[in-house]
Amino acid sequence: PRIANRLLRRVRDYADVRGGGIITRAIADEALELLAIDHCGFDNLDRRLLHIIIEHFGGGPVGLDTLAASVGEERGTLEDVVEPYLIQQGYLQRTPRGRVATARAYAHLGIEMPKP
Repeated sequence: PRIANRLLRRVRDYADVRGGGIITRAIADEALELLAIDHCGFDNLDRRLLHIIIEHFGGGPVGLDTLAASVGEERGTLEDVVEPYLIQQGYLQRTPRGRVATARAYAHLGIEMPKP
């Protein structure tokens, strides 16, 4: 909810400047593109986290502390802010051995998933 409210405020501000104060689908799309929010609702940090798991750690598993250091974010930020949405949407799995990117993550980033 906190993130959604922040994005809504940003889109509303954009609509005030560009859309005469009216939020239309086109205005919302323009604002989200300007904020680098993609069609799945991912921001740069979401995409960077998935990219690092895939490119640097072979898709996982990778521990949270290692991942936090690689991404340059606090462990708590990843665990409390970034991961829940990625897990809920099926792009990331949390396993006992660490975080693993799913086939959906590979597809979203346009990276071919390695064959087992």
